[in-house]
Amino acid sequence: MKIAFLDRDGTIVSEYPDEVWPSISMPEFLPGAIEALTAFQRKAYEIIIVTNQYLIGEGLITQEQYDFFTTRILEVLTKHDIQVLDIFYCPHRRDSGCACMKPKPGMIEAALTRHPSINLNQSFLVGDSPCDVELAERMGLRAFSIGFESELAGVTKVASLRDVVPFV
Repeated sequence: MKIAFLDRDGTIVSEYPDEVWPSISMPEFLPGAIEALTAFQRKAYEIIIVTNQYLIGEGLITQEQYDFFTTRILEVLTKHDIQVLDIFYCPHRRDSGCACMKPKPGMIEAALTRHPSINLNQSFLVGDSPCDVELAERMGLRAFSIGFESELAGVTKVASLRDVVPFV
């Protein structure tokens, strides 16, 4: 099984400063994101979202707020016939030392445990942060960086999720 591992905020939906997140309840999809997800599915990629959500652990948002926002995302995607195979998120504080906060490999390792037929050699990861591409490098995944140059080998810089489609 080949996977499009995707960061959430700043990759699929809008990113906000930490202090603004408590007032955000509805996702704003980034331009071209829905079309890109549709294209990935047409190319036989399953979609897995991997997202750091330290705002939960640091008390800026509640688990219920995270769940509500995630449900809204999935509802919109379902209306566009986009199926998300799974979502992995790290709710821990940034200073917790957990094994799941990107760039640590815990979320990808959990995906491999839950979905043992994942073929990392045929999969890729897209994100808007250096921690995303560092995770990809650690796991041997092809990486795409949205909006920033990476010094890591094999990372392709793109302007948006839509710009990844021709590469896969």
